[in-house]
Amino acid sequence: MPRSDELTPRQTEILQTVGETGYATLEALSQRFDVSVQSIRRDIIHLDRMRLLQRFHGGAGPMDSTVRLGYAEKTMRAAAAKEKIGIAAAQLVPEGAAVFLDVGTTVEAVATALKERGIRVHAFTNSLACAMLLAAEPKIQLHVFGGSLRGADGSLVGATTLAGINAIHFDYAFIGFSGFAPDGSALDYDLEKIAVKQAAMRRSEYAVLVGDQSKFHNKAVATIGAPSEFSHLVSDASPPDFLRASFSQARLELITAE
Repeated sequence: MPRSDELTPRQTEILQTVGETGYATLEALSQRFDVSVQSIRRDIIHLDRMRLLQRFHGGAGPMDSTVRLGYAEKTMRAAAAKEKIGIAAAQLVPEGAAVFLDVGTTVEAVATALKERGIRVHAFTNSLACAMLLAAEPKIQLHVFGGSLRGADGSLVGATTLAGINAIHFDYAFIGFSGFAPDGSALDYDLEKIAVKQAAMRRSEYAVLVGDQSKFHNKAVATIGAPSEFSHLVSDASPPDFLRASFSQARLELITAE
């Protein structure tokens, strides 16, 4: 048995999940780890007592320190792969295009690559992190959608965000995600963030998924969209066979960053 000041592997992953998503329900964590809600509740109580996260009715959210740690860890994870993905994704964008940039560290890599290309772009985002990356670039006309701040990644969500997105037509929308369903649907955790992603996809000529190969085997609790709703997937490796068949049927173009 671990000591009271030690964490089990599942508790460590719960902390990581809460740090990345900003909030997680007991039901979502139960499904992710394939254990009972009661087991997850015990984990949450233990982590709350250690002041590593904050327990809420029906779920858990991060303490301030957990938010910073989760986002910092996410930023460092697979940094080289994300840089390559960002460069490959940015190559899709022509001069003068209108681009939506979602939240997340891989999309931030796309923003950095767009800046380094030095082309004229109309960039729209609900990500404060992407906005800060692009703020000083004179060739990029930057628009930041308003909304309520949610999570450690600087995400703006809510009715104000959706209203702003629905007024714009994008050439490309770069969408982050957490994993895939067996049928190839892209998945994530936060329903409010998913609503923003889906609104941007509906307003875009091309919706582009960006994520490193670790996402191929990850699971999440809610659907962003079916493979047919995306034009491209940019990753650092080819997807496994169980996903490739679904992607091929949906005519989802795969781009492997090298």
